[in-house]
Amino acid sequence: MAAPEYLTVKELADLLRVKERKVYDLAASGEVPCSRATGKLLFPAGEIRAWISGASSGGTGAARPPIFLGSHDPLLEWALRQSQCGLATFLDGSLDGLRRFVAGEGVAAGLHLRDGAAGGWNIPGVAAACEGQAAVLVSWAVRRRGLVVRPEESGIDGLPALAGRRFVPRQPESGSQTLFDALWAEAGQTPDAIDRAPVARSEDDAVRTVAEGEADAAFGLEALAAPYGLSFVPVVDERFDLLVDRRAWFEPPMQALLGFLATDTFRRRAAAMPGYDVTELGVVRWNG
Repeated sequence: MAAPEYLTVKELADLLRVKERKVYDLAASGEVPCSRATGKLLFPAGEIRAWISGASSGGTGAARPPIFLGSHDPLLEWALRQSQCGLATFLDGSLDGLRRFVAGEGVAAGLHLRDGAAGGWNIPGVAAACEGQAAVLVSWAVRRRGLVVRPEESGIDGLPALAGRRFVPRQPESGSQTLFDALWAEAGQTPDAIDRAPVARSEDDAVRTVAEGEADAAFGLEALAAPYGLSFVPVVDERFDLLVDRRAWFEPPMQALLGFLATDTFRRRAAAMPGYDVTELGVVRWNG
């Protein structure tokens, strides 16, 4: 996952999501920086970064602040710390992160936005919001989400059973809350059918509220239920993706994170988290 100093024709074609013939045309016209060695075209990664940035911003190429935006994910938060990549975090929900990313307030954003009409995750919202931006959406994980409840609350066996119970809401900008609201409406329930506790602004805070007895249930991740001694009722498998600025992808902070994701340390951690599937980690799902 680490970037080489030079890119081959195929690597540049994959990066730009174009055919190799198009790369040869770009090189012949002088539009893209390149050099030739032993009869082969090579593209200096640093100059390619600058070219991509300039092409997408009219030549201004203003650097984004080294901040990771979007939704809270416990595995991602741990990887950002352990990799010592130097990226700060401002994790206040998928919709908030997408808006801030488009405004240039960070280099990447974690998203889990369900598109009810299209039946997919993240791509419709990203494609609509990021048209014309030099950004790429890559897979992070598929996460199992459901109801996190105290063991004695055995009667909570699905969404309808939340009626009349005290529930932990998330902030309106979060993917968790927008997903819950959609599923709650699809189940034929009204917003006033549940008693809402104070808003929890992270996955950990939501589950902790239940563990401390301040609520009966949260719409949380399976991976966080067991550490708090709580039960879990599965509801949906959701896709969590990373929206990354193309220029920032090649910079030292993101490269440090990407390098750490290739280690056995990361793989062991991911394998130990129930309800996480990182099989497609790094797969490109959308390219602006």
